[in-house]
Amino acid sequence: MAKWGQGDPRWIVEEREDGTNVNNWHWTERDATSWSKGRLRELLVGITVENEAGRCEISELKQVEGEASCSSRKGKLIFFYEWNIKLGWKGILRESGAKHKGLIEIPSLSEENEVDDTEVNVSKKKGDGDILKDLMKTAGTAKVREALGDYLKALKTEFTMGMILPTKAMAVQELTVKRKLSQNALQIQASSPVALGVRIPTVALHMTELFDTAIEQLYRIFTVKDLVQKFSKSPAVLEAEKGGKFQMFDGNITGEYTELLTNKKIVMKWRCRNWPEEHYAVVALNFVPTLEQTELQLDCEGVPICEEENMKFCWQKQHFEEIKAVMHFGVARTEKSMEKGTFWPATILLMK
Repeated sequence: MAKWGQGDPRWIVEEREDGTNVNNWHWTERDATSWSKGRLRELLVGITVENEAGRCEISELKQVEGEASCSSRKGKLIFFYEWNIKLGWKGILRESGAKHKGLIEIPSLSEENEVDDTEVNVSKKKGDGDILKDLMKTAGTAKVREALGDYLKALKTEFTMGMILPTKAMAVQELTVKRKLSQNALQIQASSPVALGVRIPTVALHMTELFDTAIEQLYRIFTVKDLVQKFSKSPAVLEAEKGGKFQMFDGNITGEYTELLTNKKIVMKWRCRNWPEEHYAVVALNFVPTLEQTELQLDCEGVPICEEENMKFCWQKQHFEEIKAVMHFGVARTEKSMEKGTFWPATILLMK
């Protein structure tokens, strides 16, 4: 083993208590499959194009098969992704008002090809309306490729946050630049030990959402393991008590419960896997009863500024909308049971 100040610096543990991946030398890998599916849906669904003949819109993501990952070795990032995507589109002719539907198929989006060379096939169901198909093959295809390019940019920037860990040299350089920009940017007390790592700018978020359910049931959604697994569609680890840990979405979300007031409030330390190491936001959920509904108020402080949009997407799409889908499924099963003469309340179905 090299002595301090001697030998190859890549093998020397510099000022890290755990000695994790010093100078980014060792191979690390992060699965981007789940994150990618959500981001592709966000970017592709809702794309619209129009001209004097009519208007078309991508209405649904019918299929997204494949995988994506990011690896780090010797301080360099290596990306792998391979997707087979199928989208549904619908259009309307201005003159006649006739409606038409079709498909967009992207058989191979991968790192082997540039986005501009990626094959995009547009088809339409039988009948008139080929002018709408032509619109999707030209303007629609261009917008689809633009969205795919935005996905790859996000994969290579937002998703990889924290994969390249700051080395001692990087930290010193960062602090030097900060001091030149503002003498007040970093204050170090002589009596306290110098903290290692680089401070990051953060933002606060506030979101509200209405749910057609009782306040007790909505509170349970966030504190009962089986219910968390239902809306997240993945294994979860949950200890719903003060100081208890939680892990959701295949380990992409982790944290700790810091306050629980039954049916009123939940406060958590909360982080995404791709955030800078050991950085947590504080998430507070307030449950407010309204007329036949429950309003969920979310306040979040300490979100890395570059992760603001991802955080909003995570809560809106992967929490709020998925929770509503689970609740809707429970109500649908209740109605079906009533038709058959067997009644199961929706709240019981959600507990099963």
